[in-house]
Amino acid sequence: MRSAAEALKSLETTDSRYWIGVVSASHVSVAVEGGFAQLCHGKSALLRQMSPGDWLIYYSPRTDVSTGKPLQAFTAIGQITDDRIYQYQMSESFVPFRRDLRYLPCREVKIATLLDQLSFTRGNRNWGFPFRKGQFEIGAEDFMMIASSMLENETLSLLDISLSQKC
Repeated sequence: MRSAAEALKSLETTDSRYWIGVVSASHVSVAVEGGFAQLCHGKSALLRQMSPGDWLIYYSPRTDVSTGKPLQAFTAIGQITDDRIYQYQMSESFVPFRRDLRYLPCREVKIATLLDQLSFTRGNRNWGFPFRKGQFEIGAEDFMMIASSMLENETLSLLDISLSQKC
């Protein structure tokens, strides 16, 4: 398994894309613990848009799916590790699709602190609209803005160097 530093350095040589996935914080915790991504109630289409080396940042509107308290925060950040999309049987009637990710240690960041800085929310009174799709692509600058708020200084420095060399 590659270290966080090795994964971030890989940005220098890859054509990474950057994604936001919308998932409750309780489900994000399970995904981080298991080292996988699962989006939109386990559908495969959104996972298939991603490639190895791409980055995913989870945004959690609530702590739990339907009865959770409002959270509105970025809650995890990780990188797609391979091409494999697979099904995982959670119950007899629910077999969602998943994809492996390597998550970086991070802190939760409220989106309110970044609304004026992100291209997809800046000046937009209805900033939550893109999140309704369950997943959407963002640019490298928005990714770096969110990552800089979530990551520790050592990891962030490597990420910043890698992105500046790529852009």
